[in-house]
Amino acid sequence: MLKAQTKTQFLSCLGLASMLAAASPALALDKVSYGTNWLSQAEHGGFYQAVADGTYAKYGLDVTIVQGGPNAANSALLISGKLDFYMGGPQGEISAVEQGIPLVDVAAIFQKDPQVLIAHPDNGVDKFEDLAKLKTLFLSKDGYLTYFEWMKANFKGFKDEQYKPYNFSPAPFLADKQSAQQGYLTSEPYEIQKQAGFEPKVFLLADNGYSPYSTMITTTQAMIDGKPDVVQRFVDASIEGWYNYLYGDNAKANALIKKDNPEITDGQIAYSITKMKEYGIIESGDSLDKGIGCITDAHYKKFFDEMTAIKVFKTDTDYTKAFTTKFVCKGAGMALKK
Repeated sequence: MLKAQTKTQFLSCLGLASMLAAASPALALDKVSYGTNWLSQAEHGGFYQAVADGTYAKYGLDVTIVQGGPNAANSALLISGKLDFYMGGPQGEISAVEQGIPLVDVAAIFQKDPQVLIAHPDNGVDKFEDLAKLKTLFLSKDGYLTYFEWMKANFKGFKDEQYKPYNFSPAPFLADKQSAQQGYLTSEPYEIQKQAGFEPKVFLLADNGYSPYSTMITTTQAMIDGKPDVVQRFVDASIEGWYNYLYGDNAKANALIKKDNPEITDGQIAYSITKMKEYGIIESGDSLDKGIGCITDAHYKKFFDEMTAIKVFKTDTDYTKAFTTKFVCKGAGMALKK
C-alpha cells in the first residue's frame, strides 16, 4: 500500500514538474522592437517575412515591427531606448558618431542604395553623365546637400542652377521633358509608368559610384554590450527572413505589409521585388559569397571618403565607431536560397 501511494505521489510530482517546465521563463521569447524608416513596403519584406513564417520565434524572439512614416520618429526612439533596432543608414550613424551618440550598424541589408535619378525617354539622356545636360533636376534638400554635391565633384557639367526642390510629386517632372527627378528604384518609376504611360529612363546612383549601404539594422552600443546574443539572433533571423522573402513563399509577409500599409498594391510589391533582384540591391558585392547583410570596412570607408571629400563629414571622424562587422558576413541563411 505504501509503495503504491509513493508511486502515485511520484507520478503527481512528475506531472507538476512537466507543467512547470512548460511554463518556464526559459522558454519565453525575448521581446524585440525594430523601427522602419518609412511606411510598410516590399523593401521591408524580409523583416515581415521573419515575423510571418515564425523565423524570429524559432530564434527565440518576439519581434514587433514599428512602422515609420512622415510623422514617425523611430531614430529618436532608438536613441532614447524605446526601440531596440532601427532601419538606419551610414550617413545617420556617422553623423551620430560626430555628435557623440553611440549608434552602430550591425547589418547592411541593402548593399546598394536604391536612390535613382529619373529622366524622360528620347531626350538625349542615355547615360548618367547626360543628366548634366538637363535644365532642371528636382531634388530633396538632403539629396541636394549629399549626392548632388557628390555628382558635382565626380562628373562634369552638374551645377547648382539645375536644382529645384522636389515636392514628392511627379507632376513637375512630367510637365518638363528637359528635367529629371530623384526617386527610389523600387517606387517612383512604377508610379510614373502608371500615371504617364511611358517607361522612364532610370539611373541608379550606386551603379555610377555612389556607395552608401542602405536599409541597415542599427542599434545602440549599450545593446551590443549588454545583449550581444539577442543582437546576433535578430540579425541571423532577419537575414533568413530576407532569403525566404526573395526566394520562398512570401504571401503571408505581403499580407502583413498590406495590413500595416493598406494603400500599397500587389502590383507595387511585385515591381519592388523584381527591381531589388534585377539591380542587385540586396545581393551584390560582398553579400554574394558572404551572405545578405554583410558589412565590410572597405565598403563603409569608401562612402566615408566620398562624403569627407565634399565636406559632409569631418576628416578626423572615427567612422569605424558607426558599424561593426562581428555579426555578419558568416553566410547566414544562404542555404535557403533556391
